[in-house]
Amino acid sequence: MKVLQILPELNVGGVERGTVDLARQLLRRKHEALVISNGGGLVEELESTGARHIKLAVHKKSLFSILANVPKVAKILREEKVDIVHARSRVPALIAFLACRCAPGTNFVTTCHGYYSRSPASRVMGWGKRVIVPSSVIAQRMVEDFGVPQERIRLIPRGVDLEEFKFWRKPKDKKQKGHIFTIGVVGRLSPIKGHKYFLQALAKVIRVLPMVRALIVGDASCGKEKYKEELKMLTRRLSLDRYVEFMGHQSNVPRVLSRLDVLVLPTVTQEAFGRVLIEAGACGVPVIATRVGGVVDIIEDGVNGILVAPGDPADLASGLISLFKEPALRRRLVLAARTNVKENFTLKQMAEKTIAVYEETQAVLRILVIKLTALGDVILAGPSLRALRENFPRAQITVLTAEPFRPVLQNCPYINRIIDFSLKNRSYKEIWRISRLLRRLDFDMVVDLQNNRRSHILAYLSACNKRYGYDNGKFGFLLNKRVKEVNLPLSPIKHQARTLRLLGIKSVKEDLKLWPEEKDESWAEDFLKRHKKQESAPLIGINPGASPGWPSKRWAVEKFAALLDKLRDAGMEVVVTGKGRDKRLVKNLRQLSLSRFVDAVDKTSVMQLACLIRRCSVYIAGDSAPLHIAYAVKTPVVGLFGPTDARRHTIAAAGQVIIKKGVACGPCYKRYCRQHRCMKEIAVEEVFEAVKKLL
Repeated sequence: MKVLQILPELNVGGVERGTVDLARQLLRRKHEALVISNGGGLVEELESTGARHIKLAVHKKSLFSILANVPKVAKILREEKVDIVHARSRVPALIAFLACRCAPGTNFVTTCHGYYSRSPASRVMGWGKRVIVPSSVIAQRMVEDFGVPQERIRLIPRGVDLEEFKFWRKPKDKKQKGHIFTIGVVGRLSPIKGHKYFLQALAKVIRVLPMVRALIVGDASCGKEKYKEELKMLTRRLSLDRYVEFMGHQSNVPRVLSRLDVLVLPTVTQEAFGRVLIEAGACGVPVIATRVGGVVDIIEDGVNGILVAPGDPADLASGLISLFKEPALRRRLVLAARTNVKENFTLKQMAEKTIAVYEETQAVLRILVIKLTALGDVILAGPSLRALRENFPRAQITVLTAEPFRPVLQNCPYINRIIDFSLKNRSYKEIWRISRLLRRLDFDMVVDLQNNRRSHILAYLSACNKRYGYDNGKFGFLLNKRVKEVNLPLSPIKHQARTLRLLGIKSVKEDLKLWPEEKDESWAEDFLKRHKKQESAPLIGINPGASPGWPSKRWAVEKFAALLDKLRDAGMEVVVTGKGRDKRLVKNLRQLSLSRFVDAVDKTSVMQLACLIRRCSVYIAGDSAPLHIAYAVKTPVVGLFGPTDARRHTIAAAGQVIIKKGVACGPCYKRYCRQHRCMKEIAVEEVFEAVKKLL
């Protein structure tokens, strides 16, 4: 596995040290490690491990610089055949994310090292296929404030190398005469790190403990040197000159820790983790830290350290005095901290968990299937969903469909998630709303089974770099994995299978299924008990309606009435199904037929209808969704086809009779037709004979 980490610079800091440590661990496990940064003091150490460093100006925040670096990084990803890009900061993350769009096969992972502001620039840290967080507070932040799905979050605390940070001494009683009690603060000089509150606390401590020294280790970031001077001025104002030493940057942190009696972390912001706390714990240095952010994941107050209120010098001073006066407390805290580090915060554990995330990221594909409409077509997508699941058993499969058709897939065992698309809102706002969600979910491939302009646009706006579907002249150029439309009478399943072959799926079984719940079965059973008069009589289902946009698909209501009478005369009972718009047809049936029938029009949900059709001996319908429901519940069907080609809209199934007339003008696919010969020539008698044949 080849892993590329990307961050602004490789100067001293917790993130930078972690990058070098992880590269070393990857190499020890026979993986390849690359790092992109603007360089820095740790480059030499990184390269000494055997990792490669590539210098690019990925630290610059200007839009021009970001866009200029995208093709450079993309070229590296393609040429090096990188498997994982691991972004550790916002600007490099945006560059890497865009570069991954141009490098198929490269997976994007992020680690959130900070408690980020809610600015749009921070959102990219939640776009990883997996989002690593060092503490529970950062996990909560990313879920609640950035909308990252919980299932994509992976909690991996930072780790310390126990060979480097050795437990160098047993805690001793440091109250002996002449000993100077040494307190240290290690970290970048920044207002959020709370140095000024530490100095104010120190001023209170020296009134009680004059034999005290403070070491402030670290420097201000480039361009922020003024803050260091402000701290020195505060030191002089508090008359702490002879007690405080500003040591600047120190590369040998274990040596610094060996000089300390106590480490203080006085940060006042929501600290993401606090790496120096586990380093001190590993070395045997007791710690006092503010009760913020990820610190509470490391320190349990009074057990393995002391927690104080942030920005409260008095509370911090009290904790320091307690540690000085109570050697037994120091010993207990040190031993507990060392145990905590060994059990939970080792570099080996961090590396193993991170590599496991990489492997999981490679193994788990995120597949989006687009099938917006209509009801029958969503049902016909079932075999393709099953084929995707069989060929990608560990994949996370999501279906984007119109909200009314959610019940069809609600209990489908082949998918993990459904995204609702609003058909009522046909504006571009809805397309943009959905596309934002799709980009955030960062799919590895999009399979467009709808194949119209709207679905192609959504596939493109998802920012997925593998988009499969038909090149059919309906914005097909927005897909990059296309199959040409052919003028052959393929069944819906075979038509979809041509797209799936691009994914390496060789065959798709033509077998429709639905997954109603027990309550739907109970409803159908109860409905027939109340309305069916002869329990032993065969039940024949009739669906006289069709889509409102396709009146040419309807068989004449007069012929349905005549058929109903023949069925009743033959000792069969009839149930008529349909939607609310079909009530007029039912009214006409009652007027034209002499026979009683069970009226289920506008009384069923989709799944209740499926359970009702399952209880029919035969079901009669035109080219409509209920016909496909009958296929799915394995009820024998009589299909009445006119303007559409039955070969394109049915499946190969036992127990079906398709009635169609070979008129010269058909199949014409006209929604409206004055002649309507194709449907008029279907005789009542041949439909009746088809029913008897199937019984």
